[in-house]
Amino acid sequence: MQVQISAIIITFNEEKNIERCILSVQKVADEILVVDSFSKDKTRAICEKYGVRFLEHVFEGHIQQKNWAKSQAQFDYILSLDADEALDEKLTESILKVKHNWTSSAHKMNRMTNYCGQWVKHTSWYPDTKTRLFDRRIGHWGGLNPHDEYKVSNSVNIVHLEGDILHYSFYTREEHLQQIEKFSSIGAKALLEKGRRSNWILVFVKPLARFLKNYVIRLGFLSGKAGWDISTLSAYANYLKYKKLIHLQKQVN
Repeated sequence: MQVQISAIIITFNEEKNIERCILSVQKVADEILVVDSFSKDKTRAICEKYGVRFLEHVFEGHIQQKNWAKSQAQFDYILSLDADEALDEKLTESILKVKHNWTSSAHKMNRMTNYCGQWVKHTSWYPDTKTRLFDRRIGHWGGLNPHDEYKVSNSVNIVHLEGDILHYSFYTREEHLQQIEKFSSIGAKALLEKGRRSNWILVFVKPLARFLKNYVIRLGFLSGKAGWDISTLSAYANYLKYKKLIHLQKQVN
């Protein structure tokens, strides 16, 4: 069965990335839908240049925004990308094959991250498999903000596609630190809302476990400086999240 695909991208101040993302999905998408949370930069102008469908919606969380966005799509078959992502040529070919012969309700693919100019093939950042091509009628966005994931019923067979999503994550280490400060606050709040609790043991054990997983078990040391930075900063992000959770617990007690 041949299907029509809506490519959905959520944005906020993504003038640096959005053009690359749009161009990468043009070959596979019958509709490109951008859902923006009131950007202050040139994001809208760039989207309008390429004639994409552009909607604005108040941002209440990554999961909430993506669920609202998929409800606005013209077609039931969805390709979901973040603005700082793009399809490589092999993945584009794989999606085109699926589009012309759709047999499974959901498809997953690897994501490879560019960190400060270097492609990273170690740490937990690769293969970083994501379910991003699916029939919207068989699942929903879930997970724990800001780290969303597409949830499908247990009966759905998820097919792995060849090729990579190219993730242009951080151009500088400082950008990474800024995101850690922001995301650790969001993550701590999400944990609190789920009834999770922290203590000073977790504040030190969680970061250590994260570092060992990334740098040793997932061979981050083979990626040189990028592997070291990712491993240490990922540990720091865990430290901040669980430390902030302690402070939130005190506020509600």
